[in-house]
Amino acid sequence: MKSVLGPLCVVAGSLLSSSAFAHAAVAGATPPYAGATFEADITVSHGCDGADTSKMRVQIPEGVTNVRPVDSVFGTAEVEKDASGNVTAVTWTRPPGNVKAADTHFFHLGLRMKLPSKPFTTLFFPTTQTCSTQGGALTVVEWTSTAGGEHSHDGDAGTAPSENPAPSLYLLPSRLPGWNQYTVEEHVHDLTVFKDALIVWSGTQAYSFNPVTQALIEKEPGVTALTQIHPGTVIWVKY
Repeated sequence: MKSVLGPLCVVAGSLLSSSAFAHAAVAGATPPYAGATFEADITVSHGCDGADTSKMRVQIPEGVTNVRPVDSVFGTAEVEKDASGNVTAVTWTRPPGNVKAADTHFFHLGLRMKLPSKPFTTLFFPTTQTCSTQGGALTVVEWTSTAGGEHSHDGDAGTAPSENPAPSLYLLPSRLPGWNQYTVEEHVHDLTVFKDALIVWSGTQAYSFNPVTQALIEKEPGVTALTQIHPGTVIWVKY
């Protein structure tokens, strides 16, 4: 870590990030920090070809624990568990009399959970959406694709996005105000995951989401732009 970090950080800015998709999405009021308790808000933006949504089944990724669903105006929640008692899926079902004649509403479904301690990885929540007409006809949409992953090389990352992506959370490292040191165990090729940081430093390389700070980095003698992070790399990040 070089002394030039101080001057560069003075002009750096910060932004918060979130993960969201057009139809079935998961986000939260706080960032998804690895190893922390997280209150997830699963949103359903519309139904299926004009039919109202009547059921949502969300699969819980491996490593997520202490899952507690929230009953909502959408309907009550039922959990599925494995032999060890871990929640593997949660299903919310609308009472039959509450299904609308048309697709007119936006829905929120809630979960509280403990996230795994695996920063810089993506959690996917494959989701099955069932829509119903008042005549009883059903339409099922599977939001399960992991194509087009964002920040790392996990799974299908780097492939073309699918029209039916699974809701996902990208786990951020826990941090304190000021400098934080991490050993990154994943290949991170999209450094916008650090858009809420002032600056990222590794050896003689640095990165900032703030374009003014990034321009100063590129002008600093002996310093080059940090463009990706390989597994096992030690980095310093100032928040």
